[in-house]
Amino acid sequence: MKKKTRIICTVTNDLNYDQRMIRICSTLADAGYDVTLVGFKRKKSKPLVSRPFRQKRIPIIAEQGKIMYVQYWICLFLYLLFSKVDILCAIDLDTILPVYYVSKLRGKKRVYDAHEIFTDLREVITRPSVHKMWTWIANHTVPRFPVGYTIGEAYAEEFKKRYGVNYGVVRNATILKPLQIPEKTERFILYQGAVNVGRCFEQLIPAMQYVDTQLIICGEGNFYTEAVALVKQYKLEGKVLFKGYVPPDQLRDYTLHAWVGITLFEETSLSNRLSMANRFFDYMHCAVPQLCIKYPEYEKVNARFEIALLIEDISPQSIAAALNEMLTDDSYYRKLQHNCLAAREVYCWQQETITLLNTYKQLAGS
Repeated sequence: MKKKTRIICTVTNDLNYDQRMIRICSTLADAGYDVTLVGFKRKKSKPLVSRPFRQKRIPIIAEQGKIMYVQYWICLFLYLLFSKVDILCAIDLDTILPVYYVSKLRGKKRVYDAHEIFTDLREVITRPSVHKMWTWIANHTVPRFPVGYTIGEAYAEEFKKRYGVNYGVVRNATILKPLQIPEKTERFILYQGAVNVGRCFEQLIPAMQYVDTQLIICGEGNFYTEAVALVKQYKLEGKVLFKGYVPPDQLRDYTLHAWVGITLFEETSLSNRLSMANRFFDYMHCAVPQLCIKYPEYEKVNARFEIALLIEDISPQSIAAALNEMLTDDSYYRKLQHNCLAAREVYCWQQETITLLNTYKQLAGS
């Protein structure tokens, strides 16, 4: 019996809610690879959900800041150093150092999965010493990862320009499944994803003063406390509801019943401007029209299949006006919804796996 190629993928989360990595690792496992996904174990981490691949959590003491990274990198380095593995995959810069050095020491193959232009995140570029550190890490490691893939064409072009690497594109597209659009008795608005700095909550929450429906927020992040405070400041407790982290199956149910989805980013960094968020595809696959920022990747899709109302001005007034149009113009809404049904056939995980599997097949066979 042929031995399976062993792949270890490394992330900095507690595994249960990382939909992209769940899709990637499940696809690789289904293709016959022996896959392990490694992440954090936080104090409040819930039990792991059973998956078709192995999962490993490394306990951390500090849960944020430089101490967290240093501790995790040391523990991850030691784990990788003594693990049975053929291919090491670093997901973003925050796990790339242990992967790089272990792959060099052990002569193992390595691959880079870039979800972000990490050095251009707002929380990085606004802190000079932090930006300097991550820029050094990127310049030191990324050119030494000739094999890799990222989430969109714009990111791939930027990585080639900066580091001279030619990465494939594996979008965060949702798995294509049969769809039955439910009857929507309430026209609520949904934001799903990380509640982070740069996601326009400072404009979206005040906008809800002028919109006659509820906004449901599914997720947590580094702007969660501030977002809750904004809701209290504008006295919107009955209109803006926080659900925290929601398991993928429950999140899909929220999405199916939503009237409008939100995909907004401030242009605080190049990473944001060139991004292509998971939620963009999740809304599409549930035939939910969305209010979306007018950035290059979203424009490309919308030019082919008009599924979103794109805006450039992210003031509370413009957001409210756009949401009210989608809530009240049924003809326009049905057109967007119908286009989602066509778009989901093209932008789906089944198409993205072609590049993913070819990457690992060539790496395993080289």
